[in-house]
Amino acid sequence: VVIGMDVAASEFYRNGKYDLDFKSPDDPARHITGEKLGELYKNFIKNYPVVSIEDPFDQDDWATWTSFLSGVNIQIVGDDLTVTNPKRIAQAVEKKACNCLLLKVNQIGSVT
Repeated sequence: VVIGMDVAASEFYRNGKYDLDFKSPDDPARHITGEKLGELYKNFIKNYPVVSIEDPFDQDDWATWTSFLSGVNIQIVGDDLTVTNPKRIAQAVEKKACNCLLLKVNQIGSVT
């Protein structure tokens, strides 16, 4: 058995940081940088059979996506990052932000 995570990190991204306690009353002490969140993921990868992480960071946190991808050897899936939008897909490829794409053809209307 291996693990694939769909983090949807955009849901808990606040003011440039990630609120790991987002379901509880706001506590800025629990907000961490993208770099720290990446280290947490790397710890998961080291200790568990994680083979895929979808949307590990906010959809506009391009620098963190790129930095993280360069330091791991697993599948990093862009879903919210690319939203099946050709311009965002091209940007993700250019920036080397992800190495896998979740393509939802019902979102874009055409695959041509």
